[in-house]
Amino acid sequence: MPGCCDVEMISLPDGDDAVEVCLLTSAELELKEHLPFPPRSHLKTKADCSAKKKYASAKKKAFALFVKAKEVEVDMSASQREISWRCCQQTFKDLTSIHRHVASQHSGDIGQQASLILKQMAGIGINSASVDEMSRPNKTPDRNQEVIYNLPDISHIDSDEMKSEDGEVLLYYCYCEVADPVGLCVWQEALCQHLYLTGKVRIASEGINGTVGGSRTSTHLYVDAMLSHPLFKGILTKEDFKTSAGGGHCFPDLRIGVFEEIVPMGIHPEKVSYKETGIRLAPKDFHAEVEKYLSQGHNAQMDTILLDCRNFYESKIGHFQGCLAPNIRKFSYFPIYIDENLDLFRGKRILMYCTGGIRCERGSAYLRSKVSHLRGKDLTWNWTGGSWTG
Repeated sequence: MPGCCDVEMISLPDGDDAVEVCLLTSAELELKEHLPFPPRSHLKTKADCSAKKKYASAKKKAFALFVKAKEVEVDMSASQREISWRCCQQTFKDLTSIHRHVASQHSGDIGQQASLILKQMAGIGINSASVDEMSRPNKTPDRNQEVIYNLPDISHIDSDEMKSEDGEVLLYYCYCEVADPVGLCVWQEALCQHLYLTGKVRIASEGINGTVGGSRTSTHLYVDAMLSHPLFKGILTKEDFKTSAGGGHCFPDLRIGVFEEIVPMGIHPEKVSYKETGIRLAPKDFHAEVEKYLSQGHNAQMDTILLDCRNFYESKIGHFQGCLAPNIRKFSYFPIYIDENLDLFRGKRILMYCTGGIRCERGSAYLRSKVSHLRGKDLTWNWTGGSWTG
């Protein structure tokens, strides 16, 4: 166990109250085996210092995330709350004790998280200064910048229940502004590992897109954690989580990362934003529009296009009658198809559909950016169902 070390206290928002988090400042965690850079002899002094600074910043954030994830809050009365930390089947009543426990017993976990943060920083061009900025005293992040939140308390749940193969798969997405994709990524990694979930989660500055599997207990806790996250409150609902039979065995592992887009269309979100999407119709309203379209004669149908924006192999499995299904292998080809067929869409009303809705949001936004008349109900969308062939 390391000796006493200096600690730095910072305040991080937790709901309406501020919570102090303990960060290492002078004590070095024994993480040399996890250092993501070569020995000093293989680097120039300047490069070595830069790498060390980046790793120190990532390690500081990883440590803060780990400690925060172990926090347990108990309501003592209407006006009092007691905060403690649960880790390795032990309860820690003060920050210093949990700090020392994490430093001595979880250096490997901290190293792995720090390496993940570094990788995500490199992948989206974040420098170490931006990570340092989040950890400075007297720095008050806004509700979108701070994504360090509690993990669900599972101490009262049997581990066999958490790992049960009788589970389900969750499919969801949420377009929203994410100021700290790396922080959200680290939290997602900790959350999914905590709940024994597997699958894939894509995170970007424009939102999150996930498919995860596990026991029903784990998936229910995951949904609750997502809905209580300030980034998603008022945006994400229980109905946004689609479920199917399955579990953690449906995926070989857990893969979570930061990307430019949450669904790869190949167009930067700053150029075509989800905020410019067409009008989303309720399923019954979209089906009514499709039925109306199909009941019309050929001449009446000429002013409307029922557009399938999925991949060709999905369309072959099933599609709406009378739809236009572009022969594209992946969604990143959709903008190319639109560019090559702009005359086809000019002056037309567009009914667009996909699977789940995630491609319709960005796809309709791209179509609107290219065909100026598509405003209001001229471009509407929903996901699959209704007058279906296949």
